[in-house]
Amino acid sequence: MADVARVAGVSGQTVSRVANDRDNVDPETRARVLSAMRSLGYRPNSAARALRSGRFRSIGVILFSLSSYGNSRTLDAIASTAAAAGYSLTLIPVETASQQDVAGAFDRLGEHAVDGVIILIERHRLGEADIALPTGLPVVVVDSSASHPYPVVDTDQAQGARIAVEHLLELGHETVWHVSGPQDSFAAERRRRAWEDVLRERGLRIPDVAVGDWTPRSGYRIGRALARDPEVTGVFVANDQMALGVIRALHEAGRRIPEEVSVVGFDDMPESADFWPALTTVRQHFDLVGERSLQALVAEIEGDEARPRLLVPTELVVRDSTGTAPRGASRSGV
Repeated sequence: MADVARVAGVSGQTVSRVANDRDNVDPETRARVLSAMRSLGYRPNSAARALRSGRFRSIGVILFSLSSYGNSRTLDAIASTAAAAGYSLTLIPVETASQQDVAGAFDRLGEHAVDGVIILIERHRLGEADIALPTGLPVVVVDSSASHPYPVVDTDQAQGARIAVEHLLELGHETVWHVSGPQDSFAAERRRRAWEDVLRERGLRIPDVAVGDWTPRSGYRIGRALARDPEVTGVFVANDQMALGVIRALHEAGRRIPEEVSVVGFDDMPESADFWPALTTVRQHFDLVGERSLQALVAEIEGDEARPRLLVPTELVVRDSTGTAPRGASRSGV
């Protein structure tokens, strides 16, 4: 810093102000100091600044699965928003959402000196009483049923499921079958409950739910059973990948889409528009979920009052996989 001050012709205090991005330096002086820094190869010592300020400008992310479409999109948005806000990320993947794995992830983040943590684990177990998260560190939970006193950012799962089911009913389908995600998934439970609620409110028959595991293979297995039932005319599938498997099974069974069976997915993956036929689906805004979770965490770090829960709305994207119920289907309850 003394060398920079000498080259720029300023005091060491002025160099410190510029290095810490303070606004009480006039533009001409700032430019001169920055030029001297570049010419001398000077970079501020972030560790030293952290010791003085108590801030590391670093955020930890505990992630259950990087392979899932939603998690990867959300993480991408968190990273972009963090970079724009001047924060770096430390990513800690965990095998399960058990107490041992989550506690171990927090211990590892402690070694990396982070200012706060975003938890991206979409599992019921995180919300159970035996999952104790460390106190004294700002935390935001993404897409979780956590009962802890932390801000939660989530897609409005129930609203998304409702608009999917209502779309099929408005097309004249007597009822709607549902292919659910796994039972330990909070998002799957919210979508399943909303599906049931809509049918119950309209006094319609509630078919048995079929449980998949988010993969096209499980959708195909369930789809083969649905294809054998002539009463099945409308299907709401809890994600687009399982919907792909359902559509394949219907094709193989000779059930025409949407003339005989309409299918709605959930996510709006980029590939959904290229399904055969193009998939009607519920669009999740993973970019907004990631952006707002990072913003909520930064607000906590800076001492601002945080909202306890923030839901990001979904929207229905109507394509070719849904159509009017086949002739003879009842319109009761619509």
